Amino acid sequence: MDQFTQNYVDGFMADLMAKNPGEKAFHQAVKEVLESVAPYIVEHPYLMDQKIMERIVEPERIIIFRVPWLNDEGEVQINRGYRVQMNSAIGPYKGGIRFHPSVNLSIMKFLAFEQTFKNSLTTLPMGAGKGGSDFDPKGKSDNEVMRFCQSFMSELQKHIGADTDVPAGDIGVGGREIGYMFGQYKRLRNEFTGVLTGKAIPSGGSLIRPEATGFGAVYYVVEMLKSFGDDIKGKTFAVSGFGNVAWGTVKKVNELGGKVVTISGPDGYVYDPEGIKLDIVKDIKEVKRGRISEYADQVASATYTADENGSKGIWTIPCDIALPCATQNEVNLDNAKSIVANGVKYYVEVSNMPSTNEAIAYLKANGVIVAPSKAVNAGGVAVSGLEMSQNSMRYSWSAEEVDEKLKMIMKNIFANSVKAANDYGLGDDLVAGANIAGFVKVCEAMKIQGVAY
Repeated sequence: MDQFTQNYVDGFMADLMAKNPGEKAFHQAVKEVLESVAPYIVEHPYLMDQKIMERIVEPERIIIFRVPWLNDEGEVQINRGYRVQMNSAIGPYKGGIRFHPSVNLSIMKFLAFEQTFKNSLTTLPMGAGKGGSDFDPKGKSDNEVMRFCQSFMSELQKHIGADTDVPAGDIGVGGREIGYMFGQYKRLRNEFTGVLTGKAIPSGGSLIRPEATGFGAVYYVVEMLKSFGDDIKGKTFAVSGFGNVAWGTVKKVNELGGKVVTISGPDGYVYDPEGIKLDIVKDIKEVKRGRISEYADQVASATYTADENGSKGIWTIPCDIALPCATQNEVNLDNAKSIVANGVKYYVEVSNMPSTNEAIAYLKANGVIVAPSKAVNAGGVAVSGLEMSQNSMRYSWSAEEVDEKLKMIMKNIFANSVKAANDYGLGDDLVAGANIAGFVKVCEAMKIQGVAY
Protein backbone atom coordinates (compact mmCIF):
# COMPACT_ATOMS: atom_id res chain seq x y z
CA MET A 1 0.00 0.00 0.00
CA ASP A 2 1.50 3.38 -1.02
CA GLN A 3 1.79 6.23 1.48
CA PHE A 4 -1.16 8.23 0.12
CA THR A 5 -3.46 5.22 0.45
CA GLN A 6 -2.12 4.39 3.91
CA ASN A 7 -2.76 7.98 4.99
CA TYR A 8 -6.31 7.69 3.68
CA VAL A 9 -6.87 4.50 5.69
CA ASP A 10 -5.34 5.94 8.86
CA GLY A 11 -7.34 9.16 8.60
CA PHE A 12 -10.58 7.32 7.88
CA MET A 13 -10.13 4.98 10.86
CA ALA A 14 -9.22 7.84 13.20
CA ASP A 15 -12.43 9.66 12.26
CA LEU A 16 -14.51 6.48 12.56
CA MET A 17 -13.15 5.63 16.02
CA ALA A 18 -13.67 9.16 17.27
CA LYS A 19 -17.26 9.15 16.06
CA ASN A 20 -17.99 5.62 17.35
CA PRO A 21 -15.96 5.33 20.58
CA GLY A 22 -15.63 1.95 22.26
CA GLU A 23 -17.18 -0.03 19.39
CA LYS A 24 -14.23 -2.37 18.93
CA ALA A 25 -16.00 -5.07 16.88
CA PHE A 26 -17.32 -2.43 14.47
CA HIS A 27 -13.88 -0.80 14.17
CA GLN A 28 -12.30 -4.18 13.43
CA ALA A 29 -14.82 -5.07 10.72
CA VAL A 30 -14.46 -1.71 8.98
CA LYS A 31 -10.66 -1.76 9.06
CA GLU A 32 -10.51 -5.24 7.54
CA VAL A 33 -12.64 -4.18 4.57
CA LEU A 34 -11.13 -0.72 4.23
CA GLU A 35 -7.58 -2.03 3.86
CA SER A 36 -8.74 -4.16 0.93
CA VAL A 37 -10.84 -1.56 -0.89
CA ALA A 38 -8.76 1.58 -0.20
CA PRO A 39 -6.57 1.13 -3.32
CA TYR A 40 -9.76 0.83 -5.41
CA ILE A 41 -11.21 3.97 -3.80
CA VAL A 42 -8.02 5.93 -4.40
CA GLU A 43 -7.98 4.82 -8.06
CA HIS A 44 -11.54 6.14 -8.48
CA PRO A 45 -11.52 9.69 -7.07
CA TYR A 46 -15.29 10.12 -7.44
CA LEU A 47 -15.70 7.57 -4.64
CA MET A 48 -13.70 9.87 -2.37
CA ASP A 49 -15.52 12.97 -3.61
CA GLN A 50 -18.93 11.38 -2.96
CA LYS A 51 -17.69 9.95 0.36
CA ILE A 52 -19.08 6.52 -0.53
CA MET A 53 -17.21 4.67 2.22
CA GLU A 54 -18.14 7.29 4.80
CA ARG A 55 -21.79 6.72 3.87
CA ILE A 56 -21.48 2.93 3.90
CA VAL A 57 -20.14 2.86 7.48
CA GLU A 58 -22.97 5.10 8.72
CA PRO A 59 -26.18 3.09 9.26
CA GLU A 60 -29.24 4.47 7.53
CA ARG A 61 -31.20 3.86 10.71
CA ILE A 62 -30.62 2.42 14.19
CA ILE A 63 -33.56 1.33 16.33
CA ILE A 64 -32.96 0.57 20.04
CA PHE A 65 -35.91 -0.42 22.20
CA ARG A 66 -36.98 -1.84 25.56
CA VAL A 67 -38.24 -5.45 25.70
CA PRO A 68 -40.21 -6.15 28.90
CA TRP A 69 -41.53 -9.66 29.53
CA LEU A 70 -42.73 -11.95 32.35
CA ASN A 71 -40.84 -15.05 33.42
CA ASP A 72 -42.59 -18.19 34.66
CA GLU A 73 -42.60 -16.86 38.22
CA GLY A 74 -44.50 -13.78 37.09
CA GLU A 75 -41.51 -11.49 37.57
CA VAL A 76 -40.90 -8.60 35.19
CA GLN A 77 -37.72 -8.95 33.10
CA ILE A 78 -36.27 -6.23 30.88
CA ASN A 79 -33.92 -6.66 27.93
CA ARG A 80 -32.74 -4.35 25.18
CA GLY A 81 -33.61 -4.86 21.53
CA TYR A 82 -31.77 -3.60 18.44
CA ARG A 83 -32.25 -3.32 14.70
CA VAL A 84 -29.51 -1.71 12.62
CA GLN A 85 -30.76 -0.93 9.12
CA MET A 86 -27.39 -0.46 7.46
CA ASN A 87 -27.78 -0.14 3.70
CA SER A 88 -30.70 -0.44 1.28
CA ALA A 89 -28.92 0.53 -1.94
CA ILE A 90 -29.47 -2.86 -3.62
CA GLY A 91 -32.63 -4.07 -1.87
CA PRO A 92 -34.64 -4.19 1.35
CA TYR A 93 -32.64 -4.58 4.55
CA LYS A 94 -31.79 -8.25 5.11
CA GLY A 95 -29.97 -9.89 7.99
CA GLY A 96 -30.41 -12.02 11.06
CA ILE A 97 -31.61 -11.53 14.62
CA ARG A 98 -29.26 -12.66 17.40
CA PHE A 99 -30.30 -13.44 20.98
CA HIS A 100 -27.20 -13.65 23.18
CA PRO A 101 -25.92 -11.91 26.33
CA SER A 102 -23.00 -10.44 24.36
CA VAL A 103 -25.26 -8.46 22.03
CA ASN A 104 -24.58 -4.72 22.05
CA LEU A 105 -24.59 -1.89 19.53
CA SER A 106 -21.01 -2.53 18.39
CA ILE A 107 -21.79 -6.19 17.62
CA MET A 108 -24.95 -5.22 15.75
CA LYS A 109 -23.14 -2.60 13.65
CA PHE A 110 -20.25 -4.91 12.79
CA LEU A 111 -22.66 -7.65 11.69
CA ALA A 112 -24.77 -5.22 9.64
CA PHE A 113 -21.64 -3.79 8.00
CA GLU A 114 -20.40 -7.28 7.06
CA GLN A 115 -23.89 -8.13 5.80
CA THR A 116 -23.70 -5.26 3.30
CA PHE A 117 -20.94 -6.98 1.32
CA LYS A 118 -22.09 -10.52 1.95
CA ASN A 119 -25.53 -9.79 0.50
CA SER A 120 -23.96 -7.97 -2.42
CA LEU A 121 -21.82 -11.01 -3.22
CA THR A 122 -24.88 -13.24 -3.57
CA THR A 123 -26.01 -11.04 -6.52
CA LEU A 124 -29.55 -11.18 -5.07
CA PRO A 125 -31.41 -7.86 -4.52
CA MET A 126 -30.87 -7.59 -0.76
CA GLY A 127 -29.67 -4.70 1.34
CA ALA A 128 -28.20 -5.18 4.79
CA GLY A 129 -29.43 -5.08 8.37
CA LYS A 130 -28.93 -6.89 11.66
CA GLY A 131 -30.77 -7.06 14.93
CA GLY A 132 -31.08 -8.84 18.21
CA SER A 133 -31.18 -8.61 21.96
CA ASP A 134 -29.08 -9.35 25.03
CA PHE A 135 -31.73 -11.93 25.98
CA ASP A 136 -30.33 -15.43 26.56
CA PRO A 137 -32.72 -18.23 25.48
CA LYS A 138 -30.56 -20.85 27.23
CA GLY A 139 -32.18 -22.17 30.37
CA LYS A 140 -35.51 -20.52 29.56
CA SER A 141 -38.75 -22.45 29.22
CA ASP A 142 -40.62 -22.49 25.90
CA ASN A 143 -43.25 -20.18 27.42
CA GLU A 144 -40.59 -17.71 28.56
CA VAL A 145 -39.02 -17.70 25.10
CA MET A 146 -42.46 -17.21 23.55
CA ARG A 147 -43.31 -14.27 25.82
CA PHE A 148 -39.97 -12.63 25.11
CA CYS A 149 -40.30 -13.11 21.34
CA GLN A 150 -43.82 -11.68 21.37
CA SER A 151 -42.68 -8.60 23.29
CA PHE A 152 -39.64 -8.18 21.02
CA MET A 153 -41.77 -8.39 17.87
CA SER A 154 -44.41 -6.03 19.27
CA GLU A 155 -41.87 -3.24 18.80
CA LEU A 156 -39.86 -4.59 15.86
CA GLN A 157 -42.97 -5.03 13.68
CA LYS A 158 -43.23 -1.23 13.38
CA HIS A 159 -39.97 -1.13 11.46
CA ILE A 160 -39.95 -4.20 9.18
CA GLY A 161 -41.91 -5.56 6.21
CA ALA A 162 -41.56 -7.81 3.17
CA ASP A 163 -40.35 -4.87 1.03
CA THR A 164 -38.66 -2.90 3.81
CA ASP A 165 -36.64 -5.14 6.13
CA VAL A 166 -36.71 -8.94 6.26
CA PRO A 167 -34.96 -10.40 9.34
CA ALA A 168 -33.86 -14.02 9.74
CA GLY A 169 -32.31 -16.10 12.52
CA ASP A 170 -28.79 -15.98 13.91
CA ILE A 171 -27.15 -17.19 17.13
CA GLY A 172 -29.87 -18.02 19.68
CA VAL A 173 -32.66 -17.65 17.12
CA GLY A 174 -33.80 -20.89 15.50
CA GLY A 175 -37.07 -22.24 14.20
CA ARG A 176 -38.78 -21.93 17.58
CA GLU A 177 -37.96 -18.25 17.98
CA ILE A 178 -38.75 -17.39 14.35
CA GLY A 179 -42.11 -19.16 14.72
CA TYR A 180 -43.07 -17.17 17.81
CA MET A 181 -42.01 -13.88 16.20
CA PHE A 182 -43.80 -14.62 12.94
CA GLY A 183 -46.98 -15.50 14.84
CA GLN A 184 -46.87 -12.20 16.72
CA TYR A 185 -46.17 -10.21 13.55
CA LYS A 186 -49.11 -11.85 11.79
CA ARG A 187 -51.35 -11.23 14.78
CA LEU A 188 -50.48 -7.53 15.04
CA ARG A 189 -50.35 -6.70 11.33
CA ASN A 190 -53.13 -8.99 10.12
CA GLU A 191 -51.11 -10.11 7.13
CA PHE A 192 -49.34 -13.27 6.02
CA THR A 193 -46.22 -12.05 4.21
CA GLY A 194 -42.60 -13.10 3.88
CA VAL A 195 -41.46 -10.68 6.57
CA LEU A 196 -39.17 -13.24 8.22
CA THR A 197 -37.05 -15.98 6.71
CA GLY A 198 -36.04 -19.22 8.34
CA LYS A 199 -39.70 -19.99 8.93
CA ALA A 200 -41.06 -23.51 9.30
CA ILE A 201 -42.27 -25.08 6.04
CA PRO A 202 -46.02 -24.75 6.93
CA SER A 203 -45.46 -21.01 7.51
CA GLY A 204 -43.83 -20.45 4.11
CA GLY A 205 -40.26 -21.45 4.90
CA SER A 206 -37.77 -22.81 2.39
CA LEU A 207 -36.40 -26.31 2.32
CA ILE A 208 -32.73 -26.69 3.40
CA ARG A 209 -32.71 -23.22 5.05
CA PRO A 210 -31.37 -24.52 8.41
CA GLU A 211 -28.47 -26.25 6.64
CA ALA A 212 -27.86 -23.53 4.06
CA THR A 213 -24.96 -21.66 5.67
CA GLY A 214 -23.01 -24.87 6.28
CA PHE A 215 -23.90 -26.34 2.88
CA GLY A 216 -22.89 -23.12 1.13
CA ALA A 217 -19.59 -22.99 3.01
CA VAL A 218 -18.69 -26.49 1.85
CA TYR A 219 -19.70 -25.69 -1.75
CA TYR A 220 -17.31 -22.73 -1.53
CA VAL A 221 -14.59 -25.07 -0.23
CA VAL A 222 -15.18 -27.40 -3.18
CA GLU A 223 -14.67 -24.53 -5.64
CA MET A 224 -11.62 -23.28 -3.76
CA LEU A 225 -9.97 -26.71 -3.70
CA LYS A 226 -10.75 -27.23 -7.37
CA SER A 227 -9.02 -23.95 -8.25
CA PHE A 228 -5.87 -25.18 -6.51
CA GLY A 229 -6.03 -28.61 -8.17
CA ASP A 230 -7.20 -30.24 -4.95
CA ASP A 231 -10.20 -32.30 -3.82
CA ILE A 232 -12.38 -32.57 -0.71
CA LYS A 233 -12.33 -36.38 -0.61
CA GLY A 234 -10.14 -37.72 2.15
CA LYS A 235 -9.54 -34.30 3.71
CA THR A 236 -9.72 -33.91 7.50
CA PHE A 237 -11.63 -30.92 8.84
CA ALA A 238 -11.54 -29.20 12.23
CA VAL A 239 -14.90 -27.50 12.87
CA SER A 240 -15.86 -25.32 15.83
CA GLY A 241 -19.39 -24.56 16.93
CA PHE A 242 -22.49 -26.53 17.83
CA GLY A 243 -25.32 -24.73 16.02
CA ASN A 244 -27.03 -25.02 12.64
CA VAL A 245 -23.96 -23.66 10.84
CA ALA A 246 -21.65 -26.34 12.24
CA TRP A 247 -24.32 -29.00 11.75
CA GLY A 248 -24.83 -28.13 8.07
CA THR A 249 -21.08 -28.00 7.51
CA VAL A 250 -20.50 -31.43 9.05
CA LYS A 251 -23.39 -32.94 7.09
CA LYS A 252 -22.18 -31.71 3.70
CA VAL A 253 -18.49 -32.54 4.35
CA ASN A 254 -19.53 -36.09 5.24
CA GLU A 255 -21.67 -36.37 2.10
CA LEU A 256 -18.81 -35.23 -0.14
CA GLY A 257 -16.19 -37.59 1.28
CA GLY A 258 -14.37 -35.47 3.84
CA LYS A 259 -14.12 -36.16 7.57
CA VAL A 260 -14.88 -33.73 10.39
CA VAL A 261 -13.05 -34.64 13.61
CA THR A 262 -14.01 -31.81 16.00
CA ILE A 263 -17.02 -29.87 17.22
CA SER A 264 -17.40 -27.47 20.15
CA GLY A 265 -19.75 -25.78 22.58
CA PRO A 266 -19.23 -22.74 24.82
CA ASP A 267 -17.51 -24.81 27.55
CA GLY A 268 -15.22 -27.08 25.55
CA TYR A 269 -14.74 -29.26 22.50
CA VAL A 270 -14.94 -32.86 21.30
CA TYR A 271 -12.30 -34.65 19.24
CA ASP A 272 -13.37 -37.82 17.44
CA PRO A 273 -10.61 -39.14 15.15
CA GLU A 274 -13.10 -41.54 13.55
CA GLY A 275 -15.30 -38.65 12.44
CA ILE A 276 -18.15 -36.76 14.12
CA LYS A 277 -21.43 -38.71 14.11
CA LEU A 278 -24.04 -36.22 13.00
CA ASP A 279 -27.09 -38.13 14.25
CA ILE A 280 -25.75 -38.01 17.82
CA VAL A 281 -24.94 -34.31 17.56
CA LYS A 282 -28.43 -33.56 16.23
CA ASP A 283 -30.08 -35.56 19.02
CA ILE A 284 -28.10 -33.71 21.71
CA LYS A 285 -28.78 -30.29 20.17
CA GLU A 286 -32.36 -30.50 18.92
CA VAL A 287 -33.99 -33.16 21.09
CA LYS A 288 -32.20 -33.04 24.43
CA ARG A 289 -30.99 -29.41 24.11
CA GLY A 290 -27.91 -30.65 25.93
CA ARG A 291 -24.19 -29.90 25.98
CA ILE A 292 -21.56 -31.12 23.56
CA SER A 293 -19.78 -33.01 26.37
CA GLU A 294 -22.60 -35.57 26.15
CA TYR A 295 -21.19 -36.66 22.77
CA ALA A 296 -18.09 -38.12 24.42
CA ASP A 297 -20.32 -39.99 26.89
CA GLN A 298 -21.96 -41.80 23.98
CA VAL A 299 -19.04 -42.34 21.57
CA ALA A 300 -16.08 -44.46 22.71
CA SER A 301 -13.63 -42.99 20.18
CA ALA A 302 -14.31 -39.40 21.28
CA THR A 303 -12.70 -37.28 23.98
CA TYR A 304 -14.11 -34.12 25.50
CA THR A 305 -11.84 -31.31 26.64
CA ALA A 306 -13.22 -28.62 28.93
CA ASP A 307 -12.10 -25.22 27.65
CA GLU A 308 -13.14 -21.98 29.29
CA ASN A 309 -12.70 -20.31 25.92
CA GLY A 310 -14.95 -22.82 24.17
CA SER A 311 -13.14 -23.83 21.01
CA LYS A 312 -9.65 -22.36 21.40
CA GLY A 313 -8.03 -25.78 21.90
CA ILE A 314 -9.54 -27.13 18.70
CA TRP A 315 -6.90 -25.37 16.65
CA THR A 316 -4.15 -27.52 18.19
CA ILE A 317 -5.73 -30.63 16.57
CA PRO A 318 -4.06 -31.60 13.24
CA CYS A 319 -6.28 -31.22 10.16
CA ASP A 320 -6.12 -30.30 6.49
CA ILE A 321 -8.78 -27.59 6.59
CA ALA A 322 -9.82 -25.41 9.56
CA LEU A 323 -13.42 -24.14 9.62
CA PRO A 324 -14.35 -21.84 12.54
CA CYS A 325 -18.16 -21.97 12.77
CA ALA A 326 -18.87 -20.55 16.25
CA THR A 327 -18.68 -16.79 16.84
CA GLN A 328 -16.67 -13.62 16.24
CA ASN A 329 -12.98 -13.47 17.15
CA GLU A 330 -12.79 -17.10 18.24
CA VAL A 331 -9.39 -17.37 16.51
CA ASN A 332 -6.66 -15.05 17.77
CA LEU A 333 -2.96 -14.73 16.92
CA ASP A 334 -1.95 -17.62 19.22
CA ASN A 335 -4.54 -19.88 17.60
CA ALA A 336 -3.30 -18.82 14.15
CA LYS A 337 0.20 -19.90 15.16
CA SER A 338 -1.16 -23.32 16.18
CA ILE A 339 -2.96 -23.62 12.83
CA VAL A 340 0.23 -22.84 10.92
CA ALA A 341 2.26 -25.22 13.09
CA ASN A 342 -0.25 -27.98 12.26
CA GLY A 343 0.49 -27.56 8.56
CA VAL A 344 -3.05 -26.44 7.70
CA LYS A 345 -3.21 -25.29 4.09
CA TYR A 346 -6.73 -23.85 3.98
CA TYR A 347 -8.44 -21.69 6.59
CA VAL A 348 -12.12 -21.12 5.85
CA GLU A 349 -14.12 -18.63 7.92
CA VAL A 350 -17.68 -19.86 8.28
CA SER A 351 -18.99 -17.81 11.22
CA ASN A 352 -19.13 -14.02 11.06
CA MET A 353 -15.66 -12.46 11.53
CA PRO A 354 -14.31 -15.45 13.51
CA SER A 355 -10.71 -14.22 13.31
CA THR A 356 -8.88 -11.19 14.63
CA ASN A 357 -7.16 -9.07 12.00
CA GLU A 358 -3.80 -10.10 13.48
CA ALA A 359 -4.68 -13.78 13.06
CA ILE A 360 -5.62 -13.30 9.39
CA ALA A 361 -2.42 -11.38 8.69
CA TYR A 362 -0.31 -14.13 10.29
CA LEU A 363 -2.07 -16.93 8.40
CA LYS A 364 -1.67 -15.16 5.05
CA ALA A 365 1.97 -14.29 5.77
CA ASN A 366 2.67 -17.97 6.42
CA GLY A 367 1.20 -19.26 3.17
CA VAL A 368 -2.23 -20.36 4.42
CA ILE A 369 -5.05 -19.81 1.92
CA VAL A 370 -7.68 -17.76 3.79
CA ALA A 371 -11.32 -17.74 2.66
CA PRO A 372 -13.31 -14.85 4.22
CA SER A 373 -16.60 -15.24 6.06
CA LYS A 374 -18.52 -12.67 4.04
CA ALA A 375 -18.07 -14.92 1.00
CA VAL A 376 -18.00 -18.35 2.65
CA ASN A 377 -21.10 -18.03 4.82
CA ALA A 378 -23.24 -16.16 2.29
CA GLY A 379 -25.17 -19.38 1.61
CA GLY A 380 -27.44 -18.76 4.59
CA VAL A 381 -28.63 -15.35 3.45
CA ALA A 382 -28.70 -16.59 -0.17
CA VAL A 383 -31.31 -19.22 0.72
CA SER A 384 -33.11 -16.60 2.81
CA GLY A 385 -33.26 -14.58 -0.40
CA LEU A 386 -34.64 -17.62 -2.20
CA GLU A 387 -37.23 -17.97 0.57
CA MET A 388 -38.23 -14.34 -0.05
CA SER A 389 -38.68 -15.13 -3.75
CA GLN A 390 -40.81 -18.17 -2.97
CA ASN A 391 -42.97 -16.14 -0.58
CA SER A 392 -43.47 -13.44 -3.20
CA MET A 393 -44.56 -16.04 -5.77
CA ARG A 394 -46.68 -18.01 -3.24
CA TYR A 395 -44.71 -21.02 -4.43
CA SER A 396 -42.13 -23.44 -3.06
CA TRP A 397 -39.18 -25.14 -4.72
CA SER A 398 -38.05 -28.67 -3.94
CA ALA A 399 -35.00 -29.25 -1.75
CA GLU A 400 -33.08 -30.30 -4.86
CA GLU A 401 -33.99 -27.08 -6.68
CA VAL A 402 -32.98 -24.89 -3.74
CA ASP A 403 -29.75 -26.83 -3.28
CA GLU A 404 -28.85 -26.46 -6.95
CA LYS A 405 -29.50 -22.70 -6.84
CA LEU A 406 -27.38 -22.44 -3.66
CA LYS A 407 -24.55 -24.37 -5.29
CA MET A 408 -24.56 -22.03 -8.29
CA ILE A 409 -24.63 -18.91 -6.08
CA MET A 410 -21.60 -20.12 -4.10
CA LYS A 411 -19.78 -21.03 -7.30
CA ASN A 412 -20.37 -17.51 -8.61
CA ILE A 413 -19.28 -15.91 -5.33
CA PHE A 414 -15.97 -17.73 -5.50
CA ALA A 415 -15.50 -16.93 -9.19
CA ASN A 416 -16.30 -13.24 -8.73
CA SER A 417 -13.96 -12.99 -5.75
CA VAL A 418 -11.11 -14.58 -7.71
CA LYS A 419 -11.78 -12.31 -10.69
CA ALA A 420 -11.70 -9.19 -8.53
CA ALA A 421 -8.44 -10.32 -6.90
CA ASN A 422 -6.88 -11.02 -10.30
CA ASP A 423 -8.15 -7.77 -11.84
CA TYR A 424 -6.33 -5.80 -9.17
CA GLY A 425 -3.14 -7.85 -9.18
CA LEU A 426 -3.84 -9.51 -5.82
CA GLY A 427 -3.22 -13.10 -6.91
CA ASP A 428 -5.00 -15.65 -4.76
CA ASP A 429 -6.00 -13.18 -2.02
CA LEU A 430 -9.58 -14.32 -1.58
CA VAL A 431 -10.17 -11.90 1.31
CA ALA A 432 -9.40 -8.80 -0.73
CA GLY A 433 -11.18 -10.24 -3.77
CA ALA A 434 -14.43 -10.77 -1.86
CA ASN A 435 -14.25 -7.32 -0.26
CA ILE A 436 -13.71 -5.58 -3.58
CA ALA A 437 -16.36 -7.60 -5.46
CA GLY A 438 -19.00 -6.89 -2.81
CA PHE A 439 -17.98 -3.24 -2.45
CA VAL A 440 -18.11 -2.38 -6.15
CA LYS A 441 -21.77 -3.41 -6.58
CA VAL A 442 -22.89 -1.42 -3.54
CA CYS A 443 -20.88 1.61 -4.72
CA GLU A 444 -22.44 1.57 -8.17
CA ALA A 445 -25.97 1.39 -6.74
CA MET A 446 -25.28 4.25 -4.32
CA LYS A 447 -23.78 6.39 -7.10
CA ILE A 448 -26.82 5.85 -9.34
CA GLN A 449 -29.29 6.69 -6.55
CA GLY A 450 -27.64 9.97 -5.55
CA VAL A 451 -26.33 11.40 -2.31
CA ALA A 452 -29.49 10.40 -0.40
CA TYR A 453 -28.05 6.86 -0.40
